[in-house]
Amino acid sequence: MHTKIKEKSQTMVTLAEPRGFCAGVERAIEIVERALERFGAPVYVKHEIVHNNHVVSTLRKKGAIFVDEIKEVPPGARVIMSAHGVSLLVRHQAQNRDLEVFDATCPLVTKVHAEVKKLAASGFEIIMIGHQGHPEVEGTMGQLDSGILLIENKNQVSELDPVNPSKLAYVTQTTLSTDDTAGIIASLKERFPEIQGPKVSDICYATQNRQDAVKLLASEVDLVLVVGSPTSSNSNRLREVAEKYGAEAYLIDGAEDLNPEWLKTHSRIGVTAGASAPESLVQKLLTAIKALGASSVRILPGAKEHVRFPLPKTLSDKKQDLPL
Repeated sequence: MHTKIKEKSQTMVTLAEPRGFCAGVERAIEIVERALERFGAPVYVKHEIVHNNHVVSTLRKKGAIFVDEIKEVPPGARVIMSAHGVSLLVRHQAQNRDLEVFDATCPLVTKVHAEVKKLAASGFEIIMIGHQGHPEVEGTMGQLDSGILLIENKNQVSELDPVNPSKLAYVTQTTLSTDDTAGIIASLKERFPEIQGPKVSDICYATQNRQDAVKLLASEVDLVLVVGSPTSSNSNRLREVAEKYGAEAYLIDGAEDLNPEWLKTHSRIGVTAGASAPESLVQKLLTAIKALGASSVRILPGAKEHVRFPLPKTLSDKKQDLPL
């Protein structure tokens, strides 16, 4: 008597919704593209405009030059500040070199900058929850000369030694895990009952929506593929959330990183993309998965996003606008 070998089920793909570009990323990329069209190459960009290798490579081919330090920008040239925001020191350096500055800082990051300045002016010492070395964190902490402390996890709460615990406030990086951040905030409130926080969460709507979508996605699939670059904070958080909610998960730059072996052992594949990853990369990944035998693609229901941030006035003058 022969035992029948169980065949692997047909591969099915489920897409998270929403996924990919957020309003802040769309605005930042459009600022670089408009500047290049209006003024011609080169246009300098402080840091990567957004954390996505494909986006940066495409803009570099169009004439954008990405620099780590303002001193790399020739005096009098044009420079764009990335979506992550920059410190006051960087702005002063740009001014001293007589640079024409275009600000692509996400308005939701600018909101956190304003919070920090207001709290400091009111005499608060500030705790920032975020990842050390991330440009958004450096930019936010760089709004002040002193009086702001960084923590990355709950364990560091016990190590804090504020000057006046009754005059303490917190802000957060906008692209953190909502679950992890909630735990850190709970620990802060337990140790410092009088600590103050923002009226509206600093974690941006797009980060929240994409993480909520991945929680739902992870409950329905075995494997989650997150399209995004390794340097992208929000993309890394999506992978972590997928794993936390029970799915195997990988962060990949695009279809070129797809491992066919994954599809041999998983038949229910989930796909999403970080807020800095273009939809074109998702579609190329779907094509690659279909070529390996996927039979169907469905989209999960999710939050609808209608947010759009205005461009800087210097690039949005209707009389001078060039077609994109």
